[in-house]
Parts: sequence; structure tokens; C-alpha cells
Amino acid sequence: MQAGALRGPGCPPISPDHWGDGCGCASLTNGSEESDRKRGMIVLPGRVLVIGDSIRLVSKAKSAGIDVVYIQKPSQFDPALIPHCQQLALVDYQHVPSAAAMAAALHRIAPITRIVTQTEAAQLVAGHLTDTLGIPGTSERCARLLHDKSAMRALLNEQGIGPVPYAVNPTHAQLREFVVSHGAAIVKPTKGSGSLGVRRIESVEDVDEVWAWCQSFELGEFQVEKHLVGPELSVEAFSESGRHTIIAVTAKDTDGGTVELGHVIPAPLAEDQLDQIRELTVRLLDAVGLEDGPSHTEIILTAEGPRVVESHTRRGGDRINDLVRMVYGVDMEEATYRLVGEGAPLDGHLHPARGAAAIRFLTAAPGVVTSVTGLDAARAVDGVVEVSVSVEAGSVVPELRWSDDRCGHVIVRADDADTAARLARTVAGHISINTEPVTGDCPDPDASEPDTLSSVLRPYDEVFDPFHGAVTAP
Repeated sequence: MQAGALRGPGCPPISPDHWGDGCGCASLTNGSEESDRKRGMIVLPGRVLVIGDSIRLVSKAKSAGIDVVYIQKPSQFDPALIPHCQQLALVDYQHVPSAAAMAAALHRIAPITRIVTQTEAAQLVAGHLTDTLGIPGTSERCARLLHDKSAMRALLNEQGIGPVPYAVNPTHAQLREFVVSHGAAIVKPTKGSGSLGVRRIESVEDVDEVWAWCQSFELGEFQVEKHLVGPELSVEAFSESGRHTIIAVTAKDTDGGTVELGHVIPAPLAEDQLDQIRELTVRLLDAVGLEDGPSHTEIILTAEGPRVVESHTRRGGDRINDLVRMVYGVDMEEATYRLVGEGAPLDGHLHPARGAAAIRFLTAAPGVVTSVTGLDAARAVDGVVEVSVSVEAGSVVPELRWSDDRCGHVIVRADDADTAARLARTVAGHISINTEPVTGDCPDPDASEPDTLSSVLRPYDEVFDPFHGAVTAP
């Protein structure tokens, strides 16, 4: 992708020699720095390269007193971000040579202090650029170990950290043999998030159907692992110089499926269970070498003890950060900027749990939305913080394949976790998203095409592994 170059007052040009294929730049600079620029490279107290995040996330840098250098794909750029950025570059950051060349050019203009991204698609690139620029932050090794589920599982099994049987890219026969040996299993891409491409195999009788789906969905590189049974949880942590603070443990609800439909904080668990979960999380983060910033680790509390499902070098999605802030007082998105800005990341913000908070997601039967009702009734319930619906009459609701196929959410507060979870479910029940089956006159031109992994990701202009088949810049 390519976009034209825009330069604000006092902004030095970035030579096209530093652009990779498909790279365009829009650079905005404060003119007050012109005298410093004439003397050479600027040294700023905090200059953070933010990759791919939304305006809601980028705007939080202001509270830390730092400058934002922002990189985004042209297809995903929101012009409302311009006032929040000291410099801005439009480049396909998943085209690694372009991203590396642009980051190096921006770093030469004025040193980048740290790279920040809460965007899953940017995690690997951020780690690579951190190493390339030689600055503090999450390394490429750490990012890859957590982004690549097979690499993480291999490391944990090798070190005896909650081992789980698994296999990568099994043949049809090997998949069957795995289920025969280990029972119910989960098939999933080795990379990705949001439950995209995740399928459960209950028994050997399901193997043929799931194998056929893997081929038709063009799943690519995938793994199968033993199905873990028990409460589903996530651990929200923040690290500083290799010291890990467990901020919250979140309880999850999937209603028996693979897509998460609700979260509540704090998880209603016994203290000894929480201790096991905290210990496992710290061992994981130490093993992958996470030094600084937020992390989100998904865990299942099995009869044999807690087991890691996956982990990420970012805060949790699904508005979990907002639940953490409501209950514990810390905003992990703001705290990430405070790593290089004003104030210690957690000091003065984190406090003991105050009540509980929950989110419940809205779903609907696949089809064309005919009406949405009950919003006023839902908003009128005591304890409701937010009600949001992302569809309207005429929208097409697909089959529930991953998190982005949900239709909205409700957020509530209550005195305790059990009450909050029940309240969220009750409030969500007030809302009806009515649909009718898609007909031949369906307004969605792609609805008749069979789903593949690539087709689902296409609207997001995203790939799971930007390094696959790519040659990185030196």
C-alpha cells in the first residue's frame, strides 16, 4: 500500500530512500523544535513509537507527558488521530522491510524511547523493531514465543511449566491418533487471537468433519492439543524490569463454545487457586523473558492444576482493561506510556479490589437484522455502566466464528463477582437482536463465498505472520 507524503511546518523530509516497498509517510512535527533540529538529533524525555492502535489508545499518551510517533496502515488510518501525534507515518507495518526502514528513519530524526502497541497484528513487528533499534522493550524472541502458540507450548513443556500434549500440523491420520490417545482436543491456528479458527473435537467420530473443515477453511499452520477442562480465566499483569505484578484474575464464560461471551473481575476463586494461577503466570513470563509492559495470559484451571492456553504481550481485549480500571484503579494502557513518561506505571494507581465489574456480549442468529429492541430497558437497570450494539436493521450477522462476530455488549458494576456476572447476563437478556435468514437478495456480496481464514481477515488488512516468506531489512 502507498500513500502520499504530508509534512507539517518545520518537518524535515523523510527521504524516499528510507521507504520500503508499499510505504508512504505523513509526518507532523512541532515547529518549536526547529532550533534543536538545526543542532542535530533531538533528545526528548519520552518519544514513543505507537503501531496500529486506535485513537482511544493513542490519546492516553498525553497523561504521561510523552510524544507519539505513530505508524498505521493506510487502509486503517483515522484522520482524527493527527492532533494526538507529534509525527505520523502511513505504512503497511506488516510489510517488515518497510516498517524497519521507516522506524530507522524516524529514530535517526530523534531517538525513539520505546515501541508501544496493543494491536495483536503488530506484536511481532514491534518486537523486531525493538531489537533492530536497540531500545528497551519487548524483544522479538519474547513476542514470538507468545504470539506463536506452538513455540510457547514447546517451551512450557520443555521446562515442565504446566505441560499439555500437543502436535503441530498433524496429518489426518495423526489427528485421529492424537484424539484416540488423549481424548477430546482443540484445533487452532498456531497464531492469531479472538478464537478465530478454533474448533473442538469431542471424540474420534468428529475427526473427519473437523479435518474437512481445516482444509476448506484453509487454516494453514495449525496445532492440536488436549482439551483442557475447567474454569476459564485470564491473568492481567504488568511488568517492570522483569518484575511481574499480577493486577487481576478474570473469569470467562463461553457458554460451552469456543468464543468468549462474558468476563467478570475479580474471578470468584479460593485464595489457594489464585496463588497457583499467579505462580504459573510468573513462571511463564519469566520463561519467555518479558521485561516491561502489560500481559494477558489465558488459563484453564484443570483438576491437575492451572494450564496456560495462550498469552500476549499486550493488555487483554474485550474491554477487560476497563473492568480492571473500575475494580482495581489502574489503566494498563496508560501505565504502558508511563514506562517512559511521567510517574511510575502503577504507583498511586493500583489499589485493592473495590466491588466487581462484568461484561456480557450480545449475539444473534445468523441473518439480516430486522430490528434491535430493549436498549432503553437495559440502560435503565441499576448498575449498568454501558450498553453498546454494533448492528442495526439491514446489517448481516454471520455465524459466530470469532470475537468480531459478536453484536455488542453490556458492562455492569456490582458488589461482588457473582452478582456482577448475573446482572450482566440479565441486562443482556433485555436486548433482542432480531434477524431473518439471508435470501438470494442478500445485501452482503461476499455472503455466498465460503469462509476461509484469509477471507475473514481480509477486511482487517491483516495477516497472522508478517514474517512468513518475508525478507527483513538489515
